[in-house]
Amino acid sequence: MQIITTFDVSRRYIFLPVFVTTESKKRYKFNALLDTGAPATEFSDEALQVLGLLEKTKQDISLKPGLQTQKYGRVTLFQIEICSHPIDNLEVYVSHFDKSWGIKALIGLDFFRRFRVTIDYKASHLVTNPL
Repeated sequence: MQIITTFDVSRRYIFLPVFVTTESKKRYKFNALLDTGAPATEFSDEALQVLGLLEKTKQDISLKPGLQTQKYGRVTLFQIEICSHPIDNLEVYVSHFDKSWGIKALIGLDFFRRFRVTIDYKASHLVTNPL
């Protein structure tokens, strides 16, 4: 099923809402950045702690120069919804995010591998179709 998701072309990156549903059926909304260069989806350790998937965040993580995230683990999300497409049991990286970035997730190539994605800047939308 084709779905059209709008985004704000005046922003520096493509930001999208993502929804995560836990095994206990609680639903959470997070702001995410669409990153065509990231190999996999990443979630901030803070967001994963809210979801109950991480007991506590590591305090000794330092970001490498020029990077806004630092991966340090993996967890499996019960269900995530990206561009209105639900994905069950998606394994994501646990990452420490730079606070100034203002996001809690980064959508990577694992999303693109599941869908045909057309990014139309002129129309300010993404068109997604499951493969």
